[in-house]
Amino acid sequence: MSKDTSAHDCIFCKIAAGDFGTDFVYADEVCVAFDDLNPQAPVHTLIVPREHVVNLNDDPDPNLLGHLFGRAHEVARLKGVADSGYRIIQNNGEDAGQTVMHLHVHVIGGSQLGEGLV
Repeated sequence: MSKDTSAHDCIFCKIAAGDFGTDFVYADEVCVAFDDLNPQAPVHTLIVPREHVVNLNDDPDPNLLGHLFGRAHEVARLKGVADSGYRIIQNNGEDAGQTVMHLHVHVIGGSQLGEGLV
């Protein structure tokens, strides 16, 4: 995926705007959630703000961060993993594994994840 950091060419900005007709697991005025195209577990859903923010180094509004992480339980509930357990991951920069330079939160579950992903 593109490493571009501008909103103009950002795939997640385009998805959040509805440009690709992506099926959203969850959507509100602040963010959208959709299934990852390269899932790492049976449930692997991304929560993406509609506003273009590259990552935590952009010093995003704490209210935005709270909203994204606050939606994780709702996404886990909608995906059927809230009771069995789920992991939330947020990567910052290439060395951390961030492949799309738009802030996003991974909600991962649906199987025994083990300790190796932390």
